[in-house]
Amino acid sequence: MTSTPRFVGLLDPEVVLRRHVEDLSARFAGMVSAETVERMVFESYAALGRTARVKTHLPVLTCRFATERLTALAQAKGVLAKEAPEVLFVCVQNAGRSQMAAAMVEHLSEGRVHVRSAGSMPADQVDPVVLEVLEARGITVTDAFPKPLTDDVVRAADVVITMGCGDACPVYPGKQYLDWSVADPAGQSPAAVEAIAADIEGRVRGLLSGLGA
Repeated sequence: MTSTPRFVGLLDPEVVLRRHVEDLSARFAGMVSAETVERMVFESYAALGRTARVKTHLPVLTCRFATERLTALAQAKGVLAKEAPEVLFVCVQNAGRSQMAAAMVEHLSEGRVHVRSAGSMPADQVDPVVLEVLEARGITVTDAFPKPLTDDVVRAADVVITMGCGDACPVYPGKQYLDWSVADPAGQSPAAVEAIAADIEGRVRGLLSGLGA
């Protein structure tokens, strides 16, 4: 494995990443090989690093992203049982529409549906106005960050919902694919973003009803 670039402000990210590899290898032992865990951790670090403006917390975000991907991979392989239906929202930047939809599913389903989101060209942060509108609706999002679309999360999903990202999402048999034509909140006023949120909430409630959640 090649050495990981060291960014200004980090003591040694590779030491932290190696620790994550060890921890995740133990956590997913018998489900995913140690080699796959290592590859996914360093791949995730590189992918997030391409858009991150601040590198300080990148190793921590990498661990969260890699954990999500490894969980999805284990579920897709059938070695880890799903505790709830899996829904994946995909938009371009994973900074607005898909983040709002994912937050609403998590909030309204009260854990009865597990949700992921991703972007075909992820931004460096979630749109602050989107977070403000969600907060005003009683939905506090403290740990969301834009993530690139990966094959493993698509394979693990039961329902894949695209939102303005065209044909960026691969298609696999046995899954339900939906395309929601929703306005992009990027650069919009709080009032416009609230209108978009209302549109998304109506669609999310219909989705949850269809899933029995």
